[in-house]
Amino acid sequence: MNWTSDLCRGRTALVTGGARGIGAAIAVNLARHGAQLVVNARTDSAELAQTIEEISALGAPVLASVGDVSDAAYVARLAAAAQERFGGVDILVNNAGVIRDKPLAFMKEEEWREVLGVSLDGAFHCSKAFVKGMMKRRWGRIINVSSISALSGRPGQANYSAAKAGLIGFAKSLAREVAPYNVLVNTAVVGLVDTRMTRQIPRDTLEEIAAMVPLQRVGQPREVADVCLFLASEMSSYLTATEINVSGGAYI
Repeated sequence: MNWTSDLCRGRTALVTGGARGIGAAIAVNLARHGAQLVVNARTDSAELAQTIEEISALGAPVLASVGDVSDAAYVARLAAAAQERFGGVDILVNNAGVIRDKPLAFMKEEEWREVLGVSLDGAFHCSKAFVKGMMKRRWGRIINVSSISALSGRPGQANYSAAKAGLIGFAKSLAREVAPYNVLVNTAVVGLVDTRMTRQIPRDTLEEIAAMVPLQRVGQPREVADVCLFLASEMSSYLTATEINVSGGAYI
């Protein structure tokens, strides 16, 4: 691939859950390749400030926005701010998510609703807020960040697996609706990646899990970010309603 610094030149991208980990890597990578950024985070933090600073250091215009994407009123304010600052959003990365793992027999309703709310309701609210502008401009990219848990299921993750599986079905249906307007909707299905969350797993356990991955290692956030960059650019111009498995072969 010809990874130039102009792959996203002239485009505005919104990354939800962009303060750290995979979301931050996606946001910085898009900025590195010419995009101007809107970075959402659920809470204000030093990590968000660091990501914004890194994007700014690349010379990319950036707007930080703190709020919960499961809240439709917040997303409406986010959309208004993006419109005022950049004239809209061309690339939407629905990355926001939370984990509240627990066996279903002991899972509280609020733990179910929170996980589905952030991942699935968040994708609905954000996509609805920005897709009309994409259709009007006859160019757009919507990228959902899902998980192999959506495909294989994991004990204690009924809420998370359901939310991430929902993103795949959501993308397929929306892709059919907006394809005539040159708006592409795809999903990155992600395996075990080196983030703050995975670093909390005991080292021995993490090594056992990594050994079951055909590539024999944990993925890096930048590897997911590169897939999302491809999906955000003209290089994916004939690709929609598709899932790309970014798991080192963990799900085959």
